[in-house]
Amino acid sequence: MIRFLFSFFVMCVFAVGGVFMYFYSEVKYDMDSIVNYHPTLTTQIYDRNDKLIANVFEGENRVYVTYKEIPGRVIEALVAIEDTNFFEHKGINLEAIFRAIIKDIETMSFAQGASTITQQLIKNVALSNEKKIDRKIKEFILAMKLENELSKEQILERYFNEVYFGHGYYGIKTASLGYFHKELNELSLKEISMLVGLPKAPSSYDPTKHLDLSLSRANRVITRMYEIGWIGRDEYEVGLKEEPVVYDDSLTQNKAPYVVDEVIKEANRFLPNLRTGGYKIYTSVDLEVQDMARKSLVDGYNEILKRNKDANASILNGAITVTDPLTGDILALVGGVDYAKSNFNRATQSKRQTGSSFKPFIYQIALNEGYSPVSEVADIPRSFDDGSNKEWNPKNFGKKYDGYITMREALKKSRNLATVNLMYSLGVENVINKLRDAGFRNMPYALSVALGSYGISPLEYSRFYSMFAGGGVATTPKFIKKAVSFTGNETLFEAEKTRITQPEQAYLVVNMMQEVVNSGTARRAKVKGIQVAGKTGTSNDSIDTWFCGYTPEVLVIIWYGNDNYTPMRNVETGGRTAAPVFAEFMNKYLEAFPETKRNFKVPSGVFHKIYKGKDELYTKTSPLPTQDTLPQDIGYSDGTGGGSSLLF
Repeated sequence: MIRFLFSFFVMCVFAVGGVFMYFYSEVKYDMDSIVNYHPTLTTQIYDRNDKLIANVFEGENRVYVTYKEIPGRVIEALVAIEDTNFFEHKGINLEAIFRAIIKDIETMSFAQGASTITQQLIKNVALSNEKKIDRKIKEFILAMKLENELSKEQILERYFNEVYFGHGYYGIKTASLGYFHKELNELSLKEISMLVGLPKAPSSYDPTKHLDLSLSRANRVITRMYEIGWIGRDEYEVGLKEEPVVYDDSLTQNKAPYVVDEVIKEANRFLPNLRTGGYKIYTSVDLEVQDMARKSLVDGYNEILKRNKDANASILNGAITVTDPLTGDILALVGGVDYAKSNFNRATQSKRQTGSSFKPFIYQIALNEGYSPVSEVADIPRSFDDGSNKEWNPKNFGKKYDGYITMREALKKSRNLATVNLMYSLGVENVINKLRDAGFRNMPYALSVALGSYGISPLEYSRFYSMFAGGGVATTPKFIKKAVSFTGNETLFEAEKTRITQPEQAYLVVNMMQEVVNSGTARRAKVKGIQVAGKTGTSNDSIDTWFCGYTPEVLVIIWYGNDNYTPMRNVETGGRTAAPVFAEFMNKYLEAFPETKRNFKVPSGVFHKIYKGKDELYTKTSPLPTQDTLPQDIGYSDGTGGGSSLLF
């Protein structure tokens, strides 16, 4: 009998050992996923002032926190309510297991849990929550192995980052930022208790849905901490009474959706794991300026609707970009009046005809070829061949003509015929080649380009307009200033710059465009206390209306039109529709940033003297006329020009 019992005992030992070895071999892959922990992480996009613009993630919204960043009070609260002996046991709490077994026998079910924090981590990362014997055996084995592989601190760090805290928040830092808009070290005892109480039943204790249950669970945490002597009476009583403010945010917290779409497109080119890699992307955008731009754009949209009760609000739309013309920083970008109704980004994806806002580029080329602001051009009607043996008869707005007129007056009054005749005299091929060299893509060899028949997006247009305020240098606008990886590696981004013309030549156009604002077609864009230069633009039949304006440090491009390219009312022009929006925006901007530079700097090489009774500017490339003669016959041009170097 003794021999039989001994044999049976040996067989049981071997059987248990065999079972143990079987499960031991089964869990090695599960073990690796916990030891070499690499969770999917949320990428966060920030504005220039380190304010969160949006979270970008795929599947699980998780912002990682290291153990060193977790306050001791947070750890104490978790250990108190979940696993008081965490720092003493080796992964399994045998006393708690025996209590649970007795309870389970009494109820004839798996009613009582006895999981340590280590076991809870294992269930979240590697195993399921199924209450089965084989899963429980794996869990025990893994818990003991894990305690030998990782320190208690490493286990806690993984737990705090892996566990689900309800409302789509994975990890305690994500939950803290989401529910309370606070970093972990800013939390009160009650807020900490609400968070550590969540993993037990995330849906039931979600404070955005069941605040009463969440507070009750938190009070249980606080009471437990008091019972075991980890907090004093005063802290206990204050904690019980507190009712924190809880925020019910969307997971993305997207404050600038048009911007975020573009940042994601830009970042995807160099960050293939953008949505799971846990990057911090710092942009040039200023959320305060973004809000100003959005409100100004919507106000302009509403004014159009007020003027025209028959306007179709569903197809009428607009866009605005705000950039720093010197650095290329995009301060704000709004691609439509309501992202929720249309996520099509008109600031980056649309190609709209620019109308008369394109004229400054023709005048810049003329100045670089020896003309001056007071050189006279012919503002007279004339028929042209449009390139397909058809007659083209451009007209001035209002069908008025001034005869011979200075370039300064022609730009100020936005005279179509003066500009067309000027481009014709410069040579169409010559002008288009220079525009192409400057970067205008797919520019046709057409005289109508002088009147803005060329289509371009507002953001791309801002690159070319930056050459004026930028002293002849066109700077490609950019969103991203730097990207920081989860491991701390930084990638910096610099804007691409191209010198188009010399500073003194660009300044002549700046000065001419100041008159457009002060006394020309863009008078509604005038802003008190700061120099503004710009140009209005209205395409045929008021299909597109523009104002492109700038101060010494801020460039704003504004566009309105119908998405289906149908005309607006003919009262809608760049000067009436878009220019006032610039003024509204700039007044808000100056109030927020009173230190902004107010006056354009006059570069060396710009001279002035009295010409025909007026103080006029000139440069060596663009000298004042030496005698009162009419320009050469507009019907003749050798297309070579005669003056400045560089692209223009």
